[in-house]
Amino acid sequence: MAQQETDEQTINDGFVVDTEDCEARELAYRERGTARPITVVGNPVLHRECKDVTEFDDELAKLIDDMFASQKAAEGVGLAANQIGVDLKVFVYDCPDDEGVRHTGVVINPVLQELLAEQRVLDESNEGCLSVPTAYAELARPDYAEVHGQDAQGNPIKVRGTGYFARCLQHETDHLYGFLYIDKLSKRDRKDALRQMAEGTPRYETVPND
Repeated sequence: MAQQETDEQTINDGFVVDTEDCEARELAYRERGTARPITVVGNPVLHRECKDVTEFDDELAKLIDDMFASQKAAEGVGLAANQIGVDLKVFVYDCPDDEGVRHTGVVINPVLQELLAEQRVLDESNEGCLSVPTAYAELARPDYAEVHGQDAQGNPIKVRGTGYFARCLQHETDHLYGFLYIDKLSKRDRKDALRQMAEGTPRYETVPND
């Protein structure tokens, strides 16, 4: 089924309006979709740059639906396509910012924009990842992020966020270029995160690294 038109088509200075009708839009996506298991650190698809999306078709629409269903099943706030084993530059999100405002949407072929020096205020908060289940570590990231890409129909869009949502935008874009958040940690902190993962039990289905 073709992707339904959403309010992500509503543009304000090129930035999507992703805060309206979030509950209804998220529900529509995942009711059409099927949850898939989550890939975990060590799976090759997580450690290389994904392919650009060139076909904006029913197959892409189905992938987006499945990603929203998978994100909800795993109780995540963001999900990249390679986290369900698909080698394409797509991520979805259903994430609050620090003011509690909910943001819901999809970005295709995202590019994280470089910030001016005066925009770079670092936030050293805990970060986790569905592909590194049960592990958390502090990671400094800018508390503002701006991503340029395309919507599900191939139209150019921009998404911006602050606080926790900014962290989500950076985290998911990183995924599509082959980087996990633990790749940005010190060797000691990375080792500790992997220990947490080894000792924990995921609350959702994962893909074994055979």
